[in-house]
Amino acid sequence: MSDTTQDGAVAVSDHPSPDGGLSAAELAGKYGLAVSGARPGLVEYVRQLWGRRHFILAFSQAKLTAQYSQAKLGQLWQVATPLLNAAVYYFIFGLILKASRGMSHDTYIPFLVTGVFVFTFTQSSIMAGVRAISGNLGLVRALHFPRASLPISFALQQLQQLLFSMLVLFVVAIAFGSYPGLSWLLIVPVLTLQFLFNTGLALIVARLGAKTPDLAQLMPFILRTWMYTSGVMFSISNMLVGRPEWVIRALQVNPAAIYMDLMRFALIDGYGASHLPPHVWAIATFWAVLFAAGGFVYFWKAEERYGRG
Repeated sequence: MSDTTQDGAVAVSDHPSPDGGLSAAELAGKYGLAVSGARPGLVEYVRQLWGRRHFILAFSQAKLTAQYSQAKLGQLWQVATPLLNAAVYYFIFGLILKASRGMSHDTYIPFLVTGVFVFTFTQSSIMAGVRAISGNLGLVRALHFPRASLPISFALQQLQQLLFSMLVLFVVAIAFGSYPGLSWLLIVPVLTLQFLFNTGLALIVARLGAKTPDLAQLMPFILRTWMYTSGVMFSISNMLVGRPEWVIRALQVNPAAIYMDLMRFALIDGYGASHLPPHVWAIATFWAVLFAAGGFVYFWKAEERYGRG
């Protein structure tokens, strides 16, 4: 559109914009634009995670390889660290405090080593998870991928580390008279349930740690308290003889105690079903499903906020 002015010049006026008066949301919808980093639907998010499954596995393996790359003993520290912890706990709790009450020497040592290895699996998964986002901000901000890939890969890394350490655990069990039998097949479902539980916890603390990085400094104290109330160094049922039954049951259904006791039941001949709470498999499954599903949804709900600000 043009108009002629008094001096003969031609003034050109702009055509009205077809987008005039549209809000930002309406403009985005008109031109098919989407918010960068917007959270996808839950089903789509699961589909995206499945598409990144090779990345998750490769990332966990790379982290596992790099973990002890600067140490001369390398990957042997995966086994040496929990074994040294078990030796210290045996000296303090087994020899000095006599926490082995009700168990023979040949039962207590594999009992203690199993507890240390299994609890370390959960402990390490949580400590890795709490730093999964805050410790990898460069990766989170540079690439677009489902952020749950990180805590899941860290939990998978800890599972691989435990599987490597299980060879030593088998040697300890056999050395103290617990030989392979059908009960050893229970190791597979126990580890599967514990891995689901650990992954859910890693997802929960990953979201919390992304918002509050100082949580990583507080978490060791929380985990230490959890360890001392979970029966890592002593049998809960034997140690609390004479205490109210509900106190014993409350400590026994603690998920850390559940998975340790199931592993001990599978591996150690002298550790029978009398040490387990009623409905132990149902409780173990409940904890695994509750934390895996709940932790995943909890993490997903903040997907678009990771790495921002």
